[in-house]
Amino acid sequence: MHGKPVSCCFTGHRPAKLPWGENESDPRCLRLKERLREVIERAAEDGYTHFICGMAEGCDLYCAEAVLALRERRGGVTLEAAIPCPTQPDSWSAAQRERYRRIIERCDYETMVQERYSRDCMQRRNRYMVDRSSLLIAVHDGLPGGTRYTIEYALRRGVSIIDVPIEE
Repeated sequence: MHGKPVSCCFTGHRPAKLPWGENESDPRCLRLKERLREVIERAAEDGYTHFICGMAEGCDLYCAEAVLALRERRGGVTLEAAIPCPTQPDSWSAAQRERYRRIIERCDYETMVQERYSRDCMQRRNRYMVDRSSLLIAVHDGLPGGTRYTIEYALRRGVSIIDVPIEE
């Protein structure tokens, strides 16, 4: 696997914190996905070839799908699923679990951060991703939570951050 200078990871909100919730046909969601595609493509043009995704619902899966589409279009990029624990998708809807499974099947690498759920496994997953990246693409509304924790951790680690704003 590649070293730090070519790796990029993602952080962003789950549907409950997005203004459109789970309605991905909402024009604001479609525009966010388009901006993410553009930012990811630009990162690849700048030499980032390895992308690490935490595989959470919402923004993580949007980013994973954008990387997979980029890989199909032009190749030269890899996607790693950084999975916090084996039970990550267990409480999701059947459709979201199937989406998760399809994405993981297409990943180049799969890393299980720990074998059992614990209160801090999501943060451990986030630190794993940031520690292996030199760029973080973040979709954040400024509120406290896992996304802000990941951004603050990346800042302390000297990782570059591209902020992709959420439309209200």
